[in-house]
Amino acid sequence: MNENLQELEIQNLFDLNETIASELFQSFRYPWEVLASIKEFICKIGPQLPESEYEKRGDDIWVSKSALVYESAYLHGPLIICPGAEIRHCAFIRGSAIVGEDATVGNSTELKNAVLFNKAQAPHYNYVGDSILGYRSHMGAGAITSNLKSDKTNVTVRFQEQKIATGIRKFGAALGDNVEIGCGSVLNPGSVIGRDTMVYPLSMVRGYIPPRSIFKEKGNVVTKEP
Repeated sequence: MNENLQELEIQNLFDLNETIASELFQSFRYPWEVLASIKEFICKIGPQLPESEYEKRGDDIWVSKSALVYESAYLHGPLIICPGAEIRHCAFIRGSAIVGEDATVGNSTELKNAVLFNKAQAPHYNYVGDSILGYRSHMGAGAITSNLKSDKTNVTVRFQEQKIATGIRKFGAALGDNVEIGCGSVLNPGSVIGRDTMVYPLSMVRGYIPPRSIFKEKGNVVTKEP
């Protein structure tokens, strides 16, 4: 890939000190490259987690003893739920998921093949599939990641005037650290949101949005004031 794609690189989107999956992310350059390896990574490190801190549920689910998991939540492995995380009423975790420390998976939220960094929040009626939520990122109520194109072809990431091939059919979104997604927004396949960016409610986002921006609507993205 071109060298001018540095803004899309993992190191410019996430603080890797804020995830148990740091080793996984360090193996790749771009966030979508991580997605195919989440399942394998969980199965690798899960058995290494200390039994004094984690409860093993079934073959491939590890839940921190300090996490709060509501009885009505559905958990399917491979899955790691880190200390202080909260999995609320009727959350639906379909597997290949890492929920970071103090992260939130809320009521009726669905999670699939995803990494939530520490303190990330998907608290109300969200769908997060084939996606990554950075440290302290937040999905407003009803906001979703759309991870599959309607024509089922491989996802591309729109970056400036380019279309960057990902080589995969399913990739929802990568939210950098401290990203705020407004209620009811749809993040179309291949959305990459730079750090400290805000997306207005009811937005339809596609492609790359720079860091420290405010996405008001398509074609109206402004830089945050200091």
